[in-house]
Amino acid sequence: MQPASGSVSVNGVRVDRLPGSKRDAFRGDAMGLIFQQFNLIPHLCMLDNVLLPCRFSSARSARAAARDGSPEKSAQRLLQRLGLGQDMWGNPVGRLSVGQQQRVAAARALVGAPPLIMADEPTSALDADRRADFLHLLLRECADAGSSLLFVSHDTTLADAFARRASMAQINMPCHEE
Repeated sequence: MQPASGSVSVNGVRVDRLPGSKRDAFRGDAMGLIFQQFNLIPHLCMLDNVLLPCRFSSARSARAAARDGSPEKSAQRLLQRLGLGQDMWGNPVGRLSVGQQQRVAAARALVGAPPLIMADEPTSALDADRRADFLHLLLRECADAGSSLLFVSHDTTLADAFARRASMAQINMPCHEE
């Protein structure tokens, strides 16, 4: 989808000018996405779901290897930090709780240190303690990797964790009917 007006730049690249296949490759290399509905592959195990971006992006795989020695070690480190122990890594994600699936989705977005992490309601399935721990980890991992974080949430109690924030009411976004 192209913007109705203006331009879209990520990490100095005009994404709106890229043809579809190059835009897809750029997204895989430069963006980690935490979807509200997770979009995990249910029959794959936890570890394989986290490693998917490294399988599709040599840039993410190389960054993971540079940081932790291998993409696998990077995925394992992230899962451990998110409170998902080694005894669970082989479990198909379809058998995990919603909160566990949400943390797997976050690890998948973070692996390979993409320059931009986009998170859509990433704390919605977590209890208050896990939410605080998760948010701390997400912010720390983004800072360590030099990644920017675009965090979308209806939970206004999380706003104080961020230096910059905007509400949809503050953003002038015209609606276009098709």
